[in-house]
Amino acid sequence: MAMNLGFRRKAAKPNANVQTFKWSAWLGWQMESNWADPFLFAVYSIVKPIAASLILVVMYQIIALLGGGTDVGLFYYMFVSNAFFMYVGQVLFGVAQIVHDDREHYQTIRYIYISPSNYFAYMLGRSVSKLIITTFAVAITMAFGVFMLDVPLSIIGANWLLFFAVMVIGIFCIMAFGLALAGLSFLTAKHQGGMNEGIAGLFYLFCGVVFPVSVLPSWGVSFAKILPITYWLELIRRSLNLGVGMDSALAGTSTSACIIILCLSTVVFTILALAIFKAGDTVARKKGLIDTTTAY
Repeated sequence: MAMNLGFRRKAAKPNANVQTFKWSAWLGWQMESNWADPFLFAVYSIVKPIAASLILVVMYQIIALLGGGTDVGLFYYMFVSNAFFMYVGQVLFGVAQIVHDDREHYQTIRYIYISPSNYFAYMLGRSVSKLIITTFAVAITMAFGVFMLDVPLSIIGANWLLFFAVMVIGIFCIMAFGLALAGLSFLTAKHQGGMNEGIAGLFYLFCGVVFPVSVLPSWGVSFAKILPITYWLELIRRSLNLGVGMDSALAGTSTSACIIILCLSTVVFTILALAIFKAGDTVARKKGLIDTTTAY
């Protein structure tokens, strides 16, 4: 059953947008923790990234066995890339999943739309909880790597100014990709989960997460170099001085050039993502698809 929500809503006041952001962030946190006891959720949040790290160790050992030797630089490359790729896998997927949850699972999207709140501010607030949980998981993963796997992360040797600047730009870009997929989710059935996972998998394959971009065919290297996530992960590795120099396809690109490319591509993809989100929202309202459920 669909409800036509194509009417023109009054623009929410700035203070109302702040309140929407605040309470949607609180709601997102409660939903992400599944309303669980804080202690149990904390235990789960610690065990999960550690288990993922151990899986990565097994993957590296198999690669080393098949390759006839070990390269500790490759392990650092894989470890750091996989740790920070959690932002892509969880934040990007999580932002896009908000539309599905509200429309299909909880069936509350109609009430959000007819309320005075701004849906875009609501989306951003819901995204904050996913960002916080992922940041905690990444911190646990890196700590486990340093203390248990001898990953040589140096507090003094790392370029923290570059790291935090790149993190802000990268997370902004990842959330923009998530908003684009959320805009497409307005117009698709519940199968958009496969679309979200497919995009994350595309980044996982082409952005130098498990293996350097240089091992890809020439067309794959060219495609990887237009994706901002490729430069984001490379700059993360350079700022932490871990796994640097393993990717010959990016070795000739200076840090300054990587930053410029990351910034420019982020601007381009963000503008495109906002346009897609706005178009999906507008078309869905006009066609009465906002609260259409596809539970079959």
